Amino acid sequence: MAQEIERKFLVSGEYKEQAFSASRIVQGYICSMSGRTVRVRIRDKKGYLTIKGPTNPSGTSRYEWEQNIPLEDAFELMKLCLPGMIDKTRYLVKYGEHIWEVDEFHGDNEGLTLAEIELLHEEESFEKPGFIGEEVTGDPRFYNSALMQYPFKQWKKPKDTE
Repeated sequence: MAQEIERKFLVSGEYKEQAFSASRIVQGYICSMSGRTVRVRIRDKKGYLTIKGPTNPSGTSRYEWEQNIPLEDAFELMKLCLPGMIDKTRYLVKYGEHIWEVDEFHGDNEGLTLAEIELLHEEESFEKPGFIGEEVTGDPRFYNSALMQYPFKQWKKPKDTE
């Protein structure tokens, strides 16, 4: 079984100048429920179908199966998706021995930027670049499938205090 092991963080600094790649991603969900998601993604004029299983208790690991599909099929499958889409630009930043994926969200999730790092095992050490903020690994609000259903723009913002 393919296992995805990743950690997720809020972004609190500049990252674009460090990026060696940027691509637009649009994705929708055919199924999104506790313990399983079926995602359709279009990235750089390529289609993907992804199935993910439940996360472990720490939120760092879960089953993931992904296959390339023809772009035309991806567009057709998008018609079957649940309401709401994820629209983001993904920047790739090499730092230390790892590649960080920095997602800058658009549309209903505008204003949210998250960084993820994929690891070989849960205890693997890694260096954090300066733009990395608070860790949100395992916080279900930051799962893309959750952001589709309850977008960032609907979250209550703290009131300014004088």
